[in-house]
Amino acid sequence: MILIRVNSLLRGHSGVRAIVVDRLVELLNKSVYPFVPSQGSVGSSGDLAPLSHMVLVLMGEGEVIESGRRRIASDVLREKGIIPVVLQSKEGLALNNGTSVQTAVGALAVHDAMQLQKVLDISYAMSLEAMMGSIAASDPRVHALRPHPGQVTVASNTRRMCADSQIMESHKNCGRVQDAYSLRCAPQVHGASRDTIAYVASVIARELNCVTDNPLLFPDDGVAISAGHFHGEPIAQVMDFLKIGVCELANISERRVARLTDPALSEGLPAFLIPKDQAGLSSGFMIVQYTAAALVSENKVLAHPASVDSIPTSANQEDHVSMGTIAARQAAEIVRNAKHVAAIELLCAAQALDFRAPLCAGRGTDAALRCVRASIPFLNRDRILYFDLEAIERLIPAILIESVETAVGRLD
Repeated sequence: MILIRVNSLLRGHSGVRAIVVDRLVELLNKSVYPFVPSQGSVGSSGDLAPLSHMVLVLMGEGEVIESGRRRIASDVLREKGIIPVVLQSKEGLALNNGTSVQTAVGALAVHDAMQLQKVLDISYAMSLEAMMGSIAASDPRVHALRPHPGQVTVASNTRRMCADSQIMESHKNCGRVQDAYSLRCAPQVHGASRDTIAYVASVIARELNCVTDNPLLFPDDGVAISAGHFHGEPIAQVMDFLKIGVCELANISERRVARLTDPALSEGLPAFLIPKDQAGLSSGFMIVQYTAAALVSENKVLAHPASVDSIPTSANQEDHVSMGTIAARQAAEIVRNAKHVAAIELLCAAQALDFRAPLCAGRGTDAALRCVRASIPFLNRDRILYFDLEAIERLIPAILIESVETAVGRLD
């Protein structure tokens, strides 16, 4: 948030002194982070309330977050040798009028979604092999006929991860013609979400380098123009779009988890992925599927578009607002929930692949399995599984992706 504000002010159209920008940079360099409530912005006229909490710290007022606790800002500034700023004309409005909060939250959500899409490609490839699915649906000739960039990428990733799979080789001549949609159509679904995420990232990247306060000063012309760059609609709409894209990644992942744990659908895997000698004694992965179902259901509620709502403010002068900050916060929450779902699919798919031994998985899927097993043992009988899920989440995205890419090259 501070960095985006600095970048906007440096364009020279906001009417602030250099000392104001220098102090903001000093806050960052000395790790002084304002306490900013996450709620309270309607997304225009900019993020007035949350940005004002940033400005309070700059003035030596308000609070900061240090080592996870709230402290009086003036005490921390004094300890770190930072002199508060006494604001002059236009500077207060230049600092608290703009889209820096929703853009900051949105940028982090997009970054996490871009990493998560790779993780879900990995969990999909593992599930595809574990349920004796066909790689034919990822054939490059198929996707050349409908070349949406995202689905072409997912199909390519899947082929590389499943290459040299003894599991797939073992059933290549079976009589089954078509897999369920959660397996066969994953390139299309994951791909559409990838294209959504890429578009949202392009809008966020543009907004990161915009001037978004009001009025705008044009010193070469000697004029100030009141306009509407503070309105968060460009961010609001793409954050709602991001919510849909990530929701669908989690939705189809949960459907694969449901199949993995259902003996009627899992192609010979034991019920709830627990050894048969534990049937009736251990519930295996039954309850983690409940958890995945709860998470995707919650995501569907959060995916309701915030940007279609508006409520007048400022005595009806501000009679249409974006709710962009709400959309960005919801998007970030959906990404977090989807990460939990991905962890559940990885856990279940790893268990399922172990049941296919001694047949080996593909180059990439085997690397993912070994990465999981380095931290989490096979489930022989019931144990407390939230420890396992937390261990998986420590592996994603970076460690898991690195393990797979070491085996198959960079995933797109």
